[in-house]
Parts: sequence; C-alpha cells; structure tokens
Amino acid sequence: MGAKILVSACLMGHAVRYDGRAKPLAHPALDRWRAEGRLITICPEMSAGMPVPRLPAEIEPGKSAAEVLSGGARVLEINGDDVTAEFRQAAKNALALAIETGCAYALLIDGSPSCGSGFIYDGSFSGRRQPGEGVTAALLKAHGIQVFSDRDIDALVEVLGSTV
Repeated sequence: MGAKILVSACLMGHAVRYDGRAKPLAHPALDRWRAEGRLITICPEMSAGMPVPRLPAEIEPGKSAAEVLSGGARVLEINGDDVTAEFRQAAKNALALAIETGCAYALLIDGSPSCGSGFIYDGSFSGRRQPGEGVTAALLKAHGIQVFSDRDIDALVEVLGSTV
C-alpha cells in the first residue's frame, strides 16, 4: 500500500461545509486511493465541534494562518464572533490524525480558512480571494506534510507516481 493521504471530508462528498453542502471531487486517482485504503477523511472544523451549517468565517484582514497559530491573528465569523480557538483546535486535530495514521500528504479544499492552501478569502466577507493558506493547511505544512489543493490533484498524482 502507498502513502496515506489526509482528505477534506467535503471533497469526498460529505455535507460538512459551512453552508451544509459537500464539494465532491471526481478524479480516477481518488477512486483508486479509496479502494486501496489510502484516504483518511476529516473535516477539521467538525472535529473541533463546530456545527453544520455554520456561519462563514475568514482570517481577519491582513493576517495569515501562521499568525493565527502563533496567537497574533483571529478567525472571525461574518457576525464578528471570534472562532480562533475552534480553528486552532481543528488544525491540531487534523495534524494528530495525520500523524496517527501516517499521512505524508493532504488533499484539502482551497479557499477555506482551515483547509485553503493556494488561496483564502481576504477577511472582508466580500468574496475577494488572496494568496494564502488556512490554519489547518499551515500547521500540516509546518510539520512536513505536503499539502495539495483540490485544484492541484494532478500534481499530487505526479508526486505519488503513476498510481492512477
């Protein structure tokens, strides 16, 4: 069996996103990895006790996931409530699961304040994207786990070799 891959639950068809929906990713590699027992599924926010649905949340403007992890920034819901503690716990839970199950890679939904790895939203709740990563993606990367976004699944396939 090949390397294990931590995967955002919403990409696997679970209705766990903030809006109560899934965002399933269809790709032959996912089917094969699932059949091989290589996929470890998690919704970091749900693992930290956050409900579905939940209010949209973004890292505060001008701040980064690294700053959230170090205590220098917050994750706020659209109504202004601070959910930083939940997002930090979500990241810790994802890291613990990845380590426990031997995941060397993660395939996470882009744009999320937790799982984003290529872009996140700018904290204004206006739909504006900016380069950056979510709290979980940042913590996984800091611990040597290679993180790929759903848009970069072909790059993950390439890294893992011709296993499709």
